[in-house]
Amino acid sequence: MSGLGWISFLIVGLVAGWIAERIMKRDHGLLENLVVGVVGAYVGAFLFRLLGLASTGFIGALVVATIGSVVLLAVVGAVRRRS
Repeated sequence: MSGLGWISFLIVGLVAGWIAERIMKRDHGLLENLVVGVVGAYVGAFLFRLLGLASTGFIGALVVATIGSVVLLAVVGAVRRRS
């Protein structure tokens, strides 16, 4: 994700948050999708580094951010169900 500028990073985060919202069958607003996507991008990058995987370009960043966003929503959902 380091190769993206701030605007591209925000666009990737927004799209990744929206895709994750659809995959997880949730209903969020625009701002929450952006937050989920941006945080998910960091989660995804962390997971990919742990696995020794790399991604390049806009599409690679979108895939990593989407996977991280889905993981983030799954973890948050599991924590909310337990409490």
